[in-house]
Amino acid sequence: MFLDLLIAMLWSISPFGEAKIGIPYALLNDANIYLAFVLCFVANVLIFPLMTFFLDVVNGYFMRWYHYKKAAIFVGRRAKAGAGKNVKKYGFWGLMVFVLIPVPGTGVYAGTIAGYLFGLDRKKAFLANAIGIFISCLIVWVTTVMAMGGFD
Repeated sequence: MFLDLLIAMLWSISPFGEAKIGIPYALLNDANIYLAFVLCFVANVLIFPLMTFFLDVVNGYFMRWYHYKKAAIFVGRRAKAGAGKNVKKYGFWGLMVFVLIPVPGTGVYAGTIAGYLFGLDRKKAFLANAIGIFISCLIVWVTTVMAMGGFD
């Protein structure tokens, strides 16, 4: 069970699935449903400070290289296009709604980048991401539990 929870947390940290993959993975491998929710949620929330550090420190250094800069501009445009209208118009609430939709490309990675690009206050951006992640995790968790036969 420990290994399954660890893998679920790694999925929750991964930009390829986040908790949208981590929670179902844990539950399908017979992990405790409540522990799986909490650990995957916490792992997913930890992305925000890591991404913020990356955007503040590492990104500026790597922007000197052409291929990195080209890729960063591509990712930035995608994040702006996905969240742009809502974050620009509604700020905190727009970012929260963008992050809470449990589909690929709308998680904490894109939410952190969108908050950074639109110059949202860090505390508000973190709170919007955390609330959005919580609701997204809750949707995925309840859906997975119900698909597996409901709560015991």
